[in-house]
Amino acid sequence: MIPLLLIIVPLAGALIAVVWPSDRTRPWLLPVFGLVHVSLTIWLFLNPPVVAPGAWFGFDPLARAVLPAVSLLFLVCAAYGVAYLGIRSERPNRIFVALLLAILGLLSAGQQARHLGLLWIATEAVTLAAVPLLHFNGTPRAFEATWKYLLVGGTGIALSLLGTFCLGYASLHRGGVGDLTFTALTAQGAGLSRPWVLTAWVLLLVGYGTKMGLAPMHTWKPDAYGEAPSIVGAVLAGGVTTVAFTALLRVRSVVGAAGEGQVADRTLLVIGLFSMLVAALFLLGTRDFKRMLAYSSVEHMGILSLGAALGGAGVAAALFHVWSNGLTKGALFLSAGNIRRAAGSPSMDNVRGMSAITPRSAAIFVTGMFAVTALPPFGPFFSELQVVRAALSSGHFVATTMFLVCLLLAFLGMTRVVFGIVDGRPHPATRAHEKRFVESAGVIAPPWVLLGLSLWLGLFTPAIVREAWAAAVTQLFPAA
Repeated sequence: MIPLLLIIVPLAGALIAVVWPSDRTRPWLLPVFGLVHVSLTIWLFLNPPVVAPGAWFGFDPLARAVLPAVSLLFLVCAAYGVAYLGIRSERPNRIFVALLLAILGLLSAGQQARHLGLLWIATEAVTLAAVPLLHFNGTPRAFEATWKYLLVGGTGIALSLLGTFCLGYASLHRGGVGDLTFTALTAQGAGLSRPWVLTAWVLLLVGYGTKMGLAPMHTWKPDAYGEAPSIVGAVLAGGVTTVAFTALLRVRSVVGAAGEGQVADRTLLVIGLFSMLVAALFLLGTRDFKRMLAYSSVEHMGILSLGAALGGAGVAAALFHVWSNGLTKGALFLSAGNIRRAAGSPSMDNVRGMSAITPRSAAIFVTGMFAVTALPPFGPFFSELQVVRAALSSGHFVATTMFLVCLLLAFLGMTRVVFGIVDGRPHPATRAHEKRFVESAGVIAPPWVLLGLSLWLGLFTPAIVREAWAAAVTQLFPAA
């Protein structure tokens, strides 16, 4: 029952937010329900339940390895959301608060979904729930970004649904009963029709890869992340993309059981490296610091894809990176939102000298940039190091070289943008916005907390967290 509460409680919070009478007090529902969700998640993490093999939902090892990171990220962002919505008091927040809580419940459903059809429903429901949040600012560019998100995301919806049908038919074609639970599909294994399994894999990889923002299906990300409120960008980058990644891990397990694991791994490897290369090249050219975060997200989704292609050790490294990147990227998004509001523009052409105007946000932004580009001792350094070790131990020397080159290019691109807006003398247009934003504790403490969690994860990764990642690997590679 408790695993279902992870879904029910946030959805109940969303309903309460809809009927809550006051715009001023409604934002406090975010941290209240976020704290309840974290408490339930930690309890389940420390006391993992036994999940019945045929259960459609369950806090299984893979959910246990990922959902606590998503829940922690949401709680910290929820605390930031109280201050953010206080600043944005000119806009009604009923829909904003309700949909953020609904997304938390739907993410919990997606991470715990052990049925292919329910996984698709939860993932697409998350996508649709995010749509009104993207145009919260109500600007023409925000509406344009929302339509692009819908069009590209709609393509992913259609392809992932078609892939779901194909995988179900792969079972029926060879005498199966059409049971779409991952346990049943994996158990059928070699009895699945291989041509239909490969067709399903391609469609599901493209469909869920669109949700992750893997290149070349990443085109919605720069606009969406660039125009969405920073708290929404943080939840998208650390939560919505994560549920799509775990969906691919579950499908990859079925494809491996059907005897086509090498094909799946090669495609994951290629698309992961391609995403990193595309992101690195765009990072070298972008002048918009919020779009920079979108391309950085494309790069890190490539890292997850690459890790998933490297067997059990690579998957463990990828799960580590889900935690380290999600927490670190959250700090970057929140601090970028502070700078954007203070500067009045996201472009290097109009923004400079932010270390003088928003010194604390600028310090967080610079620290977060170094952390997300794998500066030790932050979490991303150790998770990416494990990806490199997994690649070398499996003989992927060329891929390792490309991986390191892309990391270097991404580092150069991000430092160019970050120091371009932080250093120098403030632009006259920036000074005009200086008095509109105050670096209060409510908007400064949450990103520092996220950076602290990233540092803690790098220096003192708890043994129980590593055990959770190992248990997820065992679930996905039972013969290993």
